[in-house]
Parts: sequence; structure tokens; C-alpha cells
Amino acid sequence: MVSCIIVLREKATNVNLGFGVDLRNPRLFIAVFGKHRVPETPWLFLMRNTADGTFSHFPPTPYSPMMIEAIGLTKYYGEFAAASDVTFKVTQGEVVAFLGPNGAGKSTTMKLLTGYLAPTKGIARIAGHDMATDRLAGSAQLGYLPENGPLYPDMTPRSLLHFFGEARGLSHSVRKKRIAQVVDLCDLGSVFGKPIGKLSRGYRQRVGMAQVLLHEPNVLIMDEPTAGLDPNQIHEVRETLRRIGKEKTILLSTHILQEVEAVASRVLFINDGRLVFDGTIEQLKTSGRQKTETDLDTRFRELTRA
Repeated sequence: MVSCIIVLREKATNVNLGFGVDLRNPRLFIAVFGKHRVPETPWLFLMRNTADGTFSHFPPTPYSPMMIEAIGLTKYYGEFAAASDVTFKVTQGEVVAFLGPNGAGKSTTMKLLTGYLAPTKGIARIAGHDMATDRLAGSAQLGYLPENGPLYPDMTPRSLLHFFGEARGLSHSVRKKRIAQVVDLCDLGSVFGKPIGKLSRGYRQRVGMAQVLLHEPNVLIMDEPTAGLDPNQIHEVRETLRRIGKEKTILLSTHILQEVEAVASRVLFINDGRLVFDGTIEQLKTSGRQKTETDLDTRFRELTRA
């Protein structure tokens, strides 16, 4: 018998419980693995019944839940398809660059994923929640930074973060703690009391990031977070993204190729509303017509001519 088992540790008793399925004769079963040391997070095991009736297992692999799922996402405006059958998944802890030329469908796809737009067809899920039918639960796991984020120029970062914290229902103590944490993470201490309208664009982008991080979302979706910034500001925002990416799942759109190599480990490439590539940066460089390693500029031109 070959079985697929997810092992969880019950913290009160420290007993490991396995919930599994017999792959040859489908049925659900529960197994107790005793008080052996296992990780805090769920682990996936492949088990098989040996000749003497005992279980042996292949080396375990970490279980990474799906945090962002696009399943056949399509959006029509009349006869124009802004997004067409876009399908991909992003697991916990990935930093993924959503690459493509202007007008390719990046922003539309992000709006579909966040529930801002309703798809013509297809399914968008955030942390397992269908954004068409369970949007509030999905939004609680999501931080969304559109290209022009919702900032009020007359407010200071302090008043804006308190405002959004109250709007999200954070208690006073939690709000105070979280504001201190995001101000430190996004390096806003020097401008905390200044009007947002008088800040540089780089600082305004950081304020936007602090706002979307305030409620501790597990998923971040950012639409061109470095658009219109000067080189110093771009560097500052990328450093912030690197710090955030150590703990969060991030999908960020860009058409700046240097951004991809600077912050991401995986690339999704969209053109004319269709996903035309999904893989690592190394795979993108070697998947061209010549099948030899090439620079990202060349691959960008090849994919947008397809």
C-alpha cells in the first residue's frame, strides 16, 4: 500500500497525528505517530506498507500552502480580452515578479486576484479563499498596493496609519504595536509627522507599503511599486521589499527587468492578456529561440513579439 499522509503535531499532548489517503484503494485514515519530533508546520509524507505489516516512509518534504491562485482568469470588455485564461499558483514564501509590457494585462490580473474586479470567468483565490464568494476572509490575508495607492496628502504617516488601523478594527494596543513595527520596517521614522503631500515619491511608496502591512497580511500584491522613482528611491523600495519578502508571499508587477533580478526568484510573463512564461529567472534566460543563455532584454523582446 502506498499512502499520502500529512502529519500534524497536536501541541497539547505533543502527539503526531497523520491524516492520509491510501493511493491504491482510496480511503481516508488516521494514524498516530507518537511523540517524535516533527516541524511546527504540516509535513507531507509518502508511506508504504512493508512485507511485515509495518510502515516505512520516504524522506519528508515541507508542505507549502498555496497563497495565490489564478485559475482560468478571464476579463472581457466588450470583445476585448484584457486577461485571457490566466492560470498560475504562488506558494507560501515565494517572491514572484509579474513581468510584461505596458498594457499587457498585469494590472487587470492583479485587480481580478484581489477581488477589485469581477472576472468574466475563472477563479481567484487568496490563502484558499475564493475572492468572488469569500472576499472578506481573503482580504484579511491580503495587502494590496495599486499603482497609485490610497494616500491622503493632508495626513501624516502617523494619522494615516491610525486611520487605517481603526478602519480595519485593530484595537488600540494592537494598532500602536503594529504602527511601530511597520514604521521601523519601512524606515519612516524621519518623516512620521510630516504631511504626506510634502514627501518624496519614494517615501510615499513606503507609506503605502506600511499601510498594506499594518494588519499583518500573509500575501502582498503590489502593482509597479517602483514606477516613476529615481535610482536612489528605487534602491530604498527594493531594500524594503527584500526585508518584507523574508516573511511574506509577494506578487509584484513590473516592466523593469533589473527589478526582476533584484527581488524575485520566479517570473510570470504576460503579453496581450495571456500568460506566456512561468519559471525561474535562469529558465527565462535559457528558454529563448536559440536555447542558450541570453540577457533579459533579449528575452523580453522575443516574448512580446510572440
